[in-house]
Amino acid sequence: MSRWSPRNAAGIAALVARHPLAWVVSGTPSFHATPLPLVADLAADGSIAALVGHFALANPQVEALRQQARALVLFQGAQGYISPELVTQPQWAPTWNYAVARFEVEIAFSPQDNGEALDRLIAHMEGYRPDRWTVAKMGERYEPMSRHIIAFRATVLSCEATFKLGQDERPESLAQILAGHPDTGLAAAMREANQPLSRT
Repeated sequence: MSRWSPRNAAGIAALVARHPLAWVVSGTPSFHATPLPLVADLAADGSIAALVGHFALANPQVEALRQQARALVLFQGAQGYISPELVTQPQWAPTWNYAVARFEVEIAFSPQDNGEALDRLIAHMEGYRPDRWTVAKMGERYEPMSRHIIAFRATVLSCEATFKLGQDERPESLAQILAGHPDTGLAAAMREANQPLSRT
């Protein structure tokens, strides 16, 4: 896997945690692409070692991945258009800011882990809600449903990420964009990306 500084590794892990819906793309014997929510397993250095999720068993991509286990997993974080109307700098041109991550993976199916994969995803999405939902609340409906999915672990072979979030802007232009952009999620991502490096 590519080596990342702790700052970059943390940023990629945060992107995946905050925006878990990814495209799983495979190209053999024909192209398939399925949007799936995924959760990450982290290595000791904070980088993402694997991604865990589940397919619908009837999805034809399952059989394709059994034949060829390599795939791409594509995540998109905060993104949006930046209009010149936000910036007083003369001749400032519009741009599009975004955060994305691309993982090359090898997928191994593990139907024996269906329950664990569901539990992990639900726990991640439900967070710390006082009465968070669990699969146990499905009662007798859970067992038949679980037979129609198949869990997988996607071991990361390589990772590329791009965080184009205003790091090259002049301080005054960045401040104007952060103050005036209507997408508070994008503004928050830009603000985080432009925090000074910690000295501790």
